Amino acid sequence: MDAELVFLKPNIAIEPLVDNWYAWGHLIPPATAAMNIANRHLRIMESYVQSPGVHRAAAKNPAMAGGPFVDYEDNRVKEVAALIDSTRHERRELLQLAEAIAQLDRMLLGEADGSSLEPLYPRVPDLLKGYVELVYDLNNQPSFRVIEPLLYRSCFYDTSAQSVVMSVLKQDDRPFMLSTPRLPRNGELHLHIPFASEGLDQLFEMKCKPETLSRISDSLGVNGASDQLFATFFTSKPPPVYQRFLGSGLRWRYFGHACILIETKEICVLIDPVLSYSYETDLPRYTFNDLPDKIDYVIITHSHQDHVLFETMLQLRHKVRTFVVPRNGGGALQDPSLKLLLRRIGFGNVLELDELEPISIPMGSITGMPFLGEHADLNIRSKLAWLIELKGHKLLFAADSCNIEFKLFEHIHKVVGDIDVLFLGMECDGAPLSWIYGALLTRPLERKKDQSRRLAGSNYERAIEIVRQLNCREVYVYAMGLEPWLNYVMRTRYTEKSNPIVESDLLIEECKRRGIIAERLFGTKETLLD
Repeated sequence: MDAELVFLKPNIAIEPLVDNWYAWGHLIPPATAAMNIANRHLRIMESYVQSPGVHRAAAKNPAMAGGPFVDYEDNRVKEVAALIDSTRHERRELLQLAEAIAQLDRMLLGEADGSSLEPLYPRVPDLLKGYVELVYDLNNQPSFRVIEPLLYRSCFYDTSAQSVVMSVLKQDDRPFMLSTPRLPRNGELHLHIPFASEGLDQLFEMKCKPETLSRISDSLGVNGASDQLFATFFTSKPPPVYQRFLGSGLRWRYFGHACILIETKEICVLIDPVLSYSYETDLPRYTFNDLPDKIDYVIITHSHQDHVLFETMLQLRHKVRTFVVPRNGGGALQDPSLKLLLRRIGFGNVLELDELEPISIPMGSITGMPFLGEHADLNIRSKLAWLIELKGHKLLFAADSCNIEFKLFEHIHKVVGDIDVLFLGMECDGAPLSWIYGALLTRPLERKKDQSRRLAGSNYERAIEIVRQLNCREVYVYAMGLEPWLNYVMRTRYTEKSNPIVESDLLIEECKRRGIIAERLFGTKETLLD
């Protein structure tokens, strides 16, 4: 088989890891990685070692879905204890960086009184000297700016922490990514290679372009005892041939959650790619096999893990001409730059756009649009809704926009006019601030305050106001985490009485009453616009 041309099987999952934890947007930038290792990973693992039964029971309890509980049926205490020891040893510089960030924050809060910050620079912890700028806001509240490009070029960014795990996937259910370290399991192959490796691009090209097993083995450094297992991940059977859209108008396809593919015969655009693999299932779905061989633009609405999923992004990297992300670079700890992050892990073709900044595409344009909310009142710049104008149609992908200020969409309408098709997230309960950002807090936040600050989208009242102000012709509720292949990313579990379902039902009913086409998307959908 070494000399035979083979394809990568369509149900081979490739999970990117950082120190055996699933890689997401805060585990790659050095500052946020340091805080998550110190304040999330070690605390979860130490708790599991002390009380594995508590974690096992909590992980099975639907009421505690998405909580900080290790999800393993069998006892993995010895392996987790060993991972704690190796993390403390291998990531000691990052743990020291986390402590330095906490010290700096305490010093600023205690000593910066509105006077010049220059005398405080000698008090900056040695590890952070030259990597931060001390700043005030206009109300004299002190903070600091991280100089991210320098941190990426320091000892704090170590690609030896990066790896990927290959395995055969036969079902949707997977352990929750934020709470469970990836320990070895039978039938899995762990490859210790950085995410920027060209070998990964060669591997993922083999989904549709065959290569010899010996050549891909050499590219990925697979040898010895791993050869036999590695060979089982490939097949001589070619994938189905993708049929390009050649109509005169445009076609959009819903791939689940917030992932939409828009095609004309001239161009294709993919939004927030989070894709299912191909395996036997009762729920129809589009998968990697349903994507074009080349994608002109992949655009990202914001940096949460259900919108920029590296497991999918790495597999698409070789076929995408341009990745478009929200502009950033402010250096806020809670808001690392997506462009810097992607470029450091091998994405060379990354373009930043700002609010109301357009780029021209054949027969239309892509424009970044402002949206409020969904980030627990933190100052986050890495977020944009997207207006795609193609062949006379205006499609607005508003993601998790929470319409907390009705005037925003009134102003937007004055600029862009009526919207033909609106895609809007309505996960209007949302997790509290601490669910994603808790590891970055250097002081505890009262539970009541934490619960009041949500990662939430619009409810009915706010959503219908968007529809009214933009005079939408069609409305689609999406980005709800309904599809089962999203479970490991979001752990969303709804019933018909869940608030996001009730609120989105109200929106759909009211839209239909007004003569507006409306639907809550689930699984797949294809629509043609002439």
